[in-house]
Amino acid sequence: MFNRKRCLRRVAAVASIGLMAGCSVFSASDPNSEGPIVVGTTSAPSTLDPAASWDGSWELFRNIYQTLLAYPGGATTPQPDAAKSCKFTDSGYRTYSCEIRPGMKFSNGDALTAQAVKYSIDRIRTINAKTGPAGLLGSLDRVQVLGDRQVVFHLNKPDATFPFVLATPAMSIVDPDDYPARSLRKDGKVDGSGPYELQSYREGEKAVLVRNDHYQGFAQRQNDAVTIRYFRDSGTMVKALKDKQIDVTYRGLAADDIVALQSKDSSDLQLVDGAGTDINYLVFNPKDPWAKNPAVRKAVAQVVDRAAIAHKVYKDTVDPLYSMVPAGLTGHTTGFFDDFGDPSVPKAREILTKAGIHQRVPLTLWYTTDRYGSETAKEFQELKRQLDGSGLFTITLKSRPWKTYVQGYENGEYPVFGRGWFPDFPDADNFIAPFVGEQNALGTPYPSPKITKTLLPESRRESDRAKVVKEFQEAQQILVNDARLLPLWQGRQYVAASDDISGGEQALDPSTIMMMWELHRKTSW
Repeated sequence: MFNRKRCLRRVAAVASIGLMAGCSVFSASDPNSEGPIVVGTTSAPSTLDPAASWDGSWELFRNIYQTLLAYPGGATTPQPDAAKSCKFTDSGYRTYSCEIRPGMKFSNGDALTAQAVKYSIDRIRTINAKTGPAGLLGSLDRVQVLGDRQVVFHLNKPDATFPFVLATPAMSIVDPDDYPARSLRKDGKVDGSGPYELQSYREGEKAVLVRNDHYQGFAQRQNDAVTIRYFRDSGTMVKALKDKQIDVTYRGLAADDIVALQSKDSSDLQLVDGAGTDINYLVFNPKDPWAKNPAVRKAVAQVVDRAAIAHKVYKDTVDPLYSMVPAGLTGHTTGFFDDFGDPSVPKAREILTKAGIHQRVPLTLWYTTDRYGSETAKEFQELKRQLDGSGLFTITLKSRPWKTYVQGYENGEYPVFGRGWFPDFPDADNFIAPFVGEQNALGTPYPSPKITKTLLPESRRESDRAKVVKEFQEAQQILVNDARLLPLWQGRQYVAASDDISGGEQALDPSTIMMMWELHRKTSW
């Protein structure tokens, strides 16, 4: 396992950063001296319209649109961006008011007012796109405008996490003159107020970003232009980096490529190793005759060797995870390790025997072929090896491309299936709430009244998230006891860059979205 504690160094440089920015050792040069910085990624947008996106499109949105709140340099809680200030105006966390910066404009010169903010939020709920973020606004009752610069959000229940919602790129502010109120924009253009203007865009290929001269916000741009190139796989992207066709990569590096970039052969490249909050887990379908049995689920939990998956499949580029809430967030626990300990076939056999199960349990595990990286198939092969090897299970593996995979789990077709989760915002709430309730992000009902009706509502009455650790710990223990969801690993974020690029250490916000404006070329060592 490689050393995660070292900062940036010349040979196969690795900078280790947490949720807040890490070490920085270089100064910026003339941002225009060698043209735009070219960034490669395998995460292409699915849309340019914020009302249609609850996915990786947010990577682009953060740089071309603006939200009332965001995460300036090192902040782990939302701070004003398009807003001059925001606050709850009542003690019950049901009225949230924001004052917009004076003189705000969109990139096309149109005024950005409180009316535009209300229009943008209302539009999300009116369109209610199947792939859109309307589900994030469940606690919102109505939006009120007071003059041109004051917008008030009236909530239908206490929700101290509402500022986190407003800080997601889903709540990007759009120009009412260019975005239809009841349908999605379809001309392939963007009118936002972010640090950059989208000069041109070719779907699945390239996005050209140039400085937005009308921008007002927290970002201190270290460059004037960024071109984003979209790749289909890690290998092609890394080759482009080595061939100096791109300057930076920021999402989609495969484990083998990460290991190769750490080698001496990559001495002209640097690798920023950043803490991530994305997680990978298994879901058990309560409609399946075997997966619905708690003893079966707990026996699987007792056999699965997370450390082996992290080491053998992902080459220690991910970390074993023992709770749905990842390490680094307030409220994280290690419940699955505390209850099940190290992998043990005898303990798993005892669990099944006590439940009257004496035969090998047949289970079909499903995974998607094109969503979470090239290692996914290897990961499920390792799971099959572990479970089959215990003598307690007979595992069948099946897979589909993401588009049809989603339809399958929403229709309840899969006994056990793999999922990944990139957070909407960095709070334990967002690793619990989306997965429970009759309607949730998994398409498999998971009624848990204690969590949905007591623990989550109680936690949302407190803005100091350190004071709700008890509620989150209890919720996580319920998830462990039910074993309906089985966390496997927590990801890390890797930014590979040419030796003359700096700013990668500061470029990832707490939701691991790249802030392109932090990148710049170095002047000296």
